[in-house]
Amino acid sequence: MRTPFLASVVVPLLLAAPAAVAATPCAELTRIRIEATNLLSAAEVPASGDLPAHCRVLGTVRPAISFELRLPLEDWNGKLYATGCGGFCGTLDSDRPGFTNAMNYGLRRRYAAVTMDSGHWGTSSVDGRWAASDLVARMDWGQRAVTETARVAKVLVKGFYGRPEGKAYFAGCSTGGRMAAMEALKYPGDFDGIVAGAPALDYTGLVATAFAWTAKANLAPDGQPILSSAKVKRVAEAVAAACARPEDKPFGLVADPARCGFKPASLRCTGPDGPDCLTEAQAGVLDKWYAGPSDRTGRPLYPGGIPLGSEVHWPRWLTGLGNAPPVLPLFARDFLRYMAFWPAAGPAYRVADYDLDADPPRLAPQAETYNAATYDPAAGTVRLAGDLGAFRRAGGKLVLYHGLADPLVTPGMTVAFHDALARQAGGQAALAGTARLFLVPGMDHCGIGTDGPGIADTGIDPLTALERWVEAGEAPERLVATKTGGPNGPVLWSRPVCAHPQVARYDGSGDPAKAESFACAAP
Repeated sequence: MRTPFLASVVVPLLLAAPAAVAATPCAELTRIRIEATNLLSAAEVPASGDLPAHCRVLGTVRPAISFELRLPLEDWNGKLYATGCGGFCGTLDSDRPGFTNAMNYGLRRRYAAVTMDSGHWGTSSVDGRWAASDLVARMDWGQRAVTETARVAKVLVKGFYGRPEGKAYFAGCSTGGRMAAMEALKYPGDFDGIVAGAPALDYTGLVATAFAWTAKANLAPDGQPILSSAKVKRVAEAVAAACARPEDKPFGLVADPARCGFKPASLRCTGPDGPDCLTEAQAGVLDKWYAGPSDRTGRPLYPGGIPLGSEVHWPRWLTGLGNAPPVLPLFARDFLRYMAFWPAAGPAYRVADYDLDADPPRLAPQAETYNAATYDPAAGTVRLAGDLGAFRRAGGKLVLYHGLADPLVTPGMTVAFHDALARQAGGQAALAGTARLFLVPGMDHCGIGTDGPGIADTGIDPLTALERWVEAGEAPERLVATKTGGPNGPVLWSRPVCAHPQVARYDGSGDPAKAESFACAAP
């Protein structure tokens, strides 16, 4: 009788040497038995373009977490790279381009690379119907999908190469950034290094309360939008003129939104409505957007509003892009209908039905499932989903980054999260040995929008910085943000992005288009 392959069998070696198993051919990987896992296929894929030849493994962690693992056939770097997914996920987006939630970014560097769909299928990243009556699917999306995928991927890596990975990394942005933070707080043994970009940490506070506030602020009594994309360009120009520092003006860059004193009333029409001015109602929308959500007493319900300097990116997220509707209200709609409450509100629920005074407390049960951190309006503080101490004691390193021009997942909560981590660790200096935050001027949500000063997701390189920190002990003092004229275009300008709370200061004489003309300094 054939003896089944046992993934846990190891060959004893000398002390301090890594455990090893007999390497398994690609096509035989489906014979490895892994708890609660169905391995569907394993096949070699030839090199194509800049991707190396690899073994492609498809499988499912029961009940429904679909994953794909790609194992380089040659020149494996000895490490594992796992990625998150965006929005409500729902697709196995294995060939996603760029850096954001893109497993091939690691495969090109000869990592064994893995991604997953978060535990359900959806028609798009704004489709929340899968969660309507499925608490297991909610938990998979909220917490389980990444740690389970990591567990299975590590068994397959060891089976294929005959030895375990030397280091394991995770990178995710948006929902993937929330997954990254959740891993550091709740599953500290999964990864040695983690990149959390634009993390949607407080999903209930953000997508229910803040998104509902933003969407409702722009609805007229007849249900039509008050502010359209036609006015956004004028607002963006006015904000840049009022807020850009002299060295930033050539690039239309608002590098320090918190110090910008722009007032929407400065654009108010003195006569009839026209393309270069705002009506009183339109200026009122901006006042609400910039201020952020609050209840009837004026108490903030979420940290910060939409950042000044993000206006060039509003058509995609807030006001509509061509014939496409804005994305933010779509997220709010399905989240409130199918994900925010138990039992689910259902398809008849409208964003306009959300009561900013009565409904936020109803989110608490699902906040325990979804949120890596939750803002407490009553206390004005952030409650963490776990303790970073175990990750720190394991030697883990966490790089957080967030675009200062992100109008979707606004950066205020990420700064508040970082501050909460510092309090938990015993101060900023203590936290800096484990986690660092980089606030990227001009960057849209996950680097999606590249109009104006928008920096693409590949315009910074947090992974290399994280590798050096984990593997050589070189803590990153700064990243470099590079603005290019298109995917293969020339470099237009570059800036240092300093570890928070430090900021980039111009030296007063160098070329403002070059990062070396700036130094990191206290704010």
